[in-house]
Amino acid sequence: MTQTHDERTERATRSDPGTAATAAVTVDEPARPNRVRRSSDAFRFAASLLGLAAVILLVSFAQQTTRGIQTDITEGTAHAPHALLALATLASSFGVLAVPVAFAVERLLHRDGQRVAVALLAATIAFALTVLLDGWEIPAAPGGVLDSLIWGGTGTAPLHTDITPVIAFVTAVGMAGRTRWQTAAWLMIGLAALTGLTAAYASVAALTATYFLGRAIGHGTLYAVGAPNTRPPGAAVLGALERLGLRPARAERVPAPADEPRCYLVGVARDPDGSPADASPADATGPALPCGEWQLRVHVLDRDLQTAGLPYRLWRLARLRSGAPRRALRSLRRSLEQESLMSYAVTASGVRTPRLVATAEVGTEAALLAYAHVPGRRLDDVPDEELTDALLTDVWRQFRRLQAARLAHRRLEGDAILVDDEGRPHLVELGAGEIAAGDLLLRLDLAQLLTTLALRVGPERAVRTASGVLGEKALASAVPLLQRVALSRGTRSAVRHDKELLTRIREQILRLEPESEAPPIRLERFRPRTIFSIVALTAAAYIVVPQLGSVDLPHLLATANWWWALVGLAAAAATYPAAAWMVMGFVPERLSLWRTVLVQLAASFVKLVAPAAVTGVALNTRYLQRSGVRPGPAVASVGASQLAGMVIHILLLIMFGFLTGSAANATRDLAPSRTVVIALLALAVVASVALAVPRVRRLVAGRLRDMFSGVVPRLVDVLQSPGKMLTGFGGTILLTVGFVVCLDASIRAFGGELPWTAVAVVFLTANAVGSAAPTPGGLGAVEASLALALTISGLPAETAASAVLLFRLLTFWLPVLPGWGAFTYLQRKKAI
Repeated sequence: MTQTHDERTERATRSDPGTAATAAVTVDEPARPNRVRRSSDAFRFAASLLGLAAVILLVSFAQQTTRGIQTDITEGTAHAPHALLALATLASSFGVLAVPVAFAVERLLHRDGQRVAVALLAATIAFALTVLLDGWEIPAAPGGVLDSLIWGGTGTAPLHTDITPVIAFVTAVGMAGRTRWQTAAWLMIGLAALTGLTAAYASVAALTATYFLGRAIGHGTLYAVGAPNTRPPGAAVLGALERLGLRPARAERVPAPADEPRCYLVGVARDPDGSPADASPADATGPALPCGEWQLRVHVLDRDLQTAGLPYRLWRLARLRSGAPRRALRSLRRSLEQESLMSYAVTASGVRTPRLVATAEVGTEAALLAYAHVPGRRLDDVPDEELTDALLTDVWRQFRRLQAARLAHRRLEGDAILVDDEGRPHLVELGAGEIAAGDLLLRLDLAQLLTTLALRVGPERAVRTASGVLGEKALASAVPLLQRVALSRGTRSAVRHDKELLTRIREQILRLEPESEAPPIRLERFRPRTIFSIVALTAAAYIVVPQLGSVDLPHLLATANWWWALVGLAAAAATYPAAAWMVMGFVPERLSLWRTVLVQLAASFVKLVAPAAVTGVALNTRYLQRSGVRPGPAVASVGASQLAGMVIHILLLIMFGFLTGSAANATRDLAPSRTVVIALLALAVVASVALAVPRVRRLVAGRLRDMFSGVVPRLVDVLQSPGKMLTGFGGTILLTVGFVVCLDASIRAFGGELPWTAVAVVFLTANAVGSAAPTPGGLGAVEASLALALTISGLPAETAASAVLLFRLLTFWLPVLPGWGAFTYLQRKKAI
């Protein structure tokens, strides 16, 4: 049921007596939801699950270590005074339940039953789950596998049924800000865990897993059901102001995004002398209003919003070299202190900014900062015609004072500059700022403000007005930092629409200071492609280990003819120059053969995380652009090589399929040529059905139009040059020949033999399937189609499987490590 404003005010007054004096003041704000889903609960739920998984993995790989720890603890507690252990056991047995019950009663007396109900739900789920795991799941594992591998011994309980519900209850009920209750609850849980260790019915691993499981259930329940809305209403905020000696006369809520701090405009009664009534900070400057009020702009920091944007802050903290230690997650108290300190420092430096009048905590779930209200508009809302050179120069003057005091704002976007009704700029949004900032942070601020103003007035005006205040040398220090990674998220998004903006800013600065050109400073701790490389290697290990584990390697090594394997290796190595010639033949510009070969080798590493056709096109296009080919011709050249390869592939498939069928016309077995026909018919049916859908038909038509608009003219250029034509089409044919020879050598290495035409059809068919498959490098699809086609062609199943494994080892897995080396080398040389 939705509460009326009066009901909400009355409830807030009961929960906070300080609001009684301001209960008559109307707070114009939207209705508060009874429950909210907090992002912090989702983050903590995920972190608890990761902790649980880490415990399971750690104990699985370190069984002896965990058992040793358990033994050491048991031996150590054996020497402890028995009376002390008995006292701890007695206290924990009583207190582990008594403390949560007492806190629940205390919350019920404060009419906070919803919080208790959610916590009871979490405790119930935790109890049911632990009983289920202890009584059914783990004993059902064959030989007590989970019990012995995860928990460290069959004599211990896998999960501590007594304290898991208590941990879930304490987590869900929310004791943040109530230090005594928190201390008492976790002390009792710790004593109960110690009791379990000394009695040898719970291991260290089991207790650690119990903790993470209880926390996961508590936070998961809170996020699923929604936590009670603990944000104090406007009446409580006004009550906090009243206790500070600021008597509110009226208040209204300022609209703001859901993940931003709440903001109120509060009119404070003024005495006849013009000062706020009964206010100690009576000398604060605020505009005198006709109604005899002094207006405040009150920012409210809610505890549950402290984790808003946490993933992005963690990413920036890990990736950007800012030169200053920062916390991605700050407590409510630290956030209040951080912004207060920054505001006082900015005011003391002489920078024009709204004065901070008062700060206070609002209960245990929020805090407020009251600023003298300055009527005006944010820079983003100021029309272009009002952005005069005088205003921009004044902005740079305020910035110069900020820099002189070594204060870093860290977020100088358009909404961080307030232009008052007299046209004067004020710096606001100081919550992310830093005092005693280093040179790098100050230069980052300069680069950010240059970009912010250049987005509004253009690089020429932004640089010209800045140079008149800061000087050419100061601007030159920002040149190496004009990188997208150095900018705020909103500014980076805006720069994407004008990709040459940063270059134009640099050019304007270099015109003033020609000798200041310097290479960009390395601001990234790591690049996204580094993560890409790690993920690729991890995926490769995850995929290849099970495949190798299912093969009888001793038998494979004993029966193989490794001379044929060496032939296959040589043929596989020959495919990389062939692929390089294939690309070079369709590019009129001159390319280095060695570097082009390295690009093809690097593609063998990149295709671990994407389909082979996609990675080849993307990497070659990038390489051509880095080699000086314009983007349009680069895409057209790669497209022309792919189109030529597809046409030759189809022609070879038809030709070899016909030859294979003619040589085997007397046999009753299913020949590969018939398989090709069936596959082509199936593809035709699928294509017909897909093209019957208008949206698909329009998409295909658009893609074909784009391809022929650029690719066909490129093919015509190649056909006019005999040398290029020979290189391109010759490389395409040699590429296929190399793979066919490799597959044939892999078959012969295990004593098999097929007509070379049949081998060609098998490879061409499997390669088509692999190119169409959405898996990285056609994994799974290529192996299955090769094994099936070789078996149909007459090879024994064991020989076919061994030949496929060797072929994929030579053409897919062995090139991974050299491919990674080539990929890293080309990155270092900025060739891709």
